[in-house]
Amino acid sequence: MRNRIREMRTGHGWSQAELALRLEVSRQTVNALERGRYDPSLPLAFRIARVLGAPIEAIFLDEEGEAGQPDS
Repeated sequence: MRNRIREMRTGHGWSQAELALRLEVSRQTVNALERGRYDPSLPLAFRIARVLGAPIEAIFLDEEGEAGQPDS
C-alpha cells in the first residue's frame, strides 16, 4: 500500500522522530511506513490520520487506483 506519510510529515516540518513521538511508535516504524515496508493496523492508520490532520483516504493510496476511489 502506497502512502503520503513522508510528504505530509515534511509539510508539517516534522522529522521522523517527531512524528514517531506524536504517534507513540518508534522512528523505525515511521521509516518502514514511509517506505511501504509496513502496513499499519487500523487503529494506527486512524492515529496517523488524526495526527496529520487528513482523512485516511488522503494518506493511504490504493495500489490499483486513485486515493479514495473504488476499483471498477
